[in-house]
Amino acid sequence: MLWLYRVLFLPALIFAAPYYLLRMRRRGGYRRHFKQRLGAVQSLPTKNPQVRRIWLQAVSVGEMLAIGPLLEAFKGDPEVEFYLTTTTSTGFKLARERYQEHTTGIGYFPIDWWWFSARAWRVIQPDLVILTEGERWPEHVHQAVRRGVPVVSVNSRLSDRSYRRMKRWKWAMKSMLGGITRILACSEHDAERFRELGFERSKVQVTGNIKLDLTLPLISETERKTLRAQLGLGEEPILLGSSTWPGEEAVMVQTLRRLREEGINCRLLLVPRHAERRKEIEGLLRDSGMSFHLRTRGNAPGLVDVAVADTTGELRRLTQLAELVFVGKSLPPHDEGQTPVEAAALGKPLIFGPGMSNFRVIAQDLLHGGAAQQIGSARELADAALLLFKEPAKRAAMAKAAQTWHRANAGAVARTVDRLRKELARLPATKTEMLPPGARR
Repeated sequence: MLWLYRVLFLPALIFAAPYYLLRMRRRGGYRRHFKQRLGAVQSLPTKNPQVRRIWLQAVSVGEMLAIGPLLEAFKGDPEVEFYLTTTTSTGFKLARERYQEHTTGIGYFPIDWWWFSARAWRVIQPDLVILTEGERWPEHVHQAVRRGVPVVSVNSRLSDRSYRRMKRWKWAMKSMLGGITRILACSEHDAERFRELGFERSKVQVTGNIKLDLTLPLISETERKTLRAQLGLGEEPILLGSSTWPGEEAVMVQTLRRLREEGINCRLLLVPRHAERRKEIEGLLRDSGMSFHLRTRGNAPGLVDVAVADTTGELRRLTQLAELVFVGKSLPPHDEGQTPVEAAALGKPLIFGPGMSNFRVIAQDLLHGGAAQQIGSARELADAALLLFKEPAKRAAMAKAAQTWHRANAGAVARTVDRLRKELARLPATKTEMLPPGARR
């Protein structure tokens, strides 16, 4: 089946190129290192045969934040080095800011087509490959199989959409992805889905969600006051729209208006999932008649009704300012949801819409534990927020439940690191790049 993937991939890439090039231009930051996407890897230190090189791929910001504890666990180990790649410009920027000391190199993941992938593999020469969460790249996996390199999928999960798609093409998926050596699943629910898709039971192991096993640095009271002033939010209670998607900002503004009509003196903080949507959001706020400020324009000149954090990598800090958090990408037509993990870990009461398919198990656990409320439609958001702002005791109980849930899910990082060390221990004493005579990569 790989030959068909290779044949179809290139015309599909050419067809989709205008869309992705426009998207890259809007987000910015792609031009400088674009050749890396074609397999032109940056210079790497000469490979030491006594040091295991791990190629770790984390697609974007969320995955990049999640792998921090894994990199920290191996930091200082003289027998292991990491080459870290990502897919997005925001993920690349975050990697350069946080993980320079943890890695032997940082770059962009090559486009998953034969020539680009093989070109990168010849330079990187990894002894072990790690994929994160929902990433499954057939050509990348094939290059690993041809070289006898194990592939481990950590924090592995299957969204409803991915599961349906892979189940429909089960025969093809098994052929192209059967080379994955080990699947470390987020939950038993995800593990069972992988088994149903035909992955060998011995390859699938539940280690837990490393995104749940995190320690977030808390800001001080002084930092809190400074941040509020910079945003123009004052000391009033804050409703946070966390990682919002198109259409949800308008609902949040309507909710703020309703709250104020009911006598709740609060302010709104919007953190859109994609910062490049700032112009769209600015137009919406201008039409609303409310005062607002965009964080990328410096400190707010005074108090505003709505602050827009059109930046990257600040959500964890900004969440600490909020009294109530709405989780984005959960209101129709969106149905996948953004992660509620960080807000829950910080002890914030949560509201999310009906669409949380990417975090179905987590959402259900939070609901059952009393840490979150789920609304059925956009109309219900204002009612739910109003009730919670009027009942501080209810918010406090939800906050406590969220932290209890978070503590109960500890240990995933240790289990994942233990499994990775076992995979490293299974490697042969020496590795080479040689293939069987006449074989082609």
